[in-house]
Amino acid sequence: MTSAAPPVTEPDPSALTCPGDLVGPCATCQRKTHKYGRGGTPLCQWCMKPVMEKWGPQVRHVNTRP
Repeated sequence: MTSAAPPVTEPDPSALTCPGDLVGPCATCQRKTHKYGRGGTPLCQWCMKPVMEKWGPQVRHVNTRP
């Protein structure tokens, strides 16, 4: 199994399984991903992998808006 990411023109698999209004660009590579709503994350699975390796599987995005 390879860990190489496909071209950014290909969406993250999570984008294919959620409603279209919850799809947005990855904060790092701009690939389409499930970004908004319950289960969304600002990073696609390929950009999240090194973050999880560094910080562990419990890493989560925290909204800092007032």
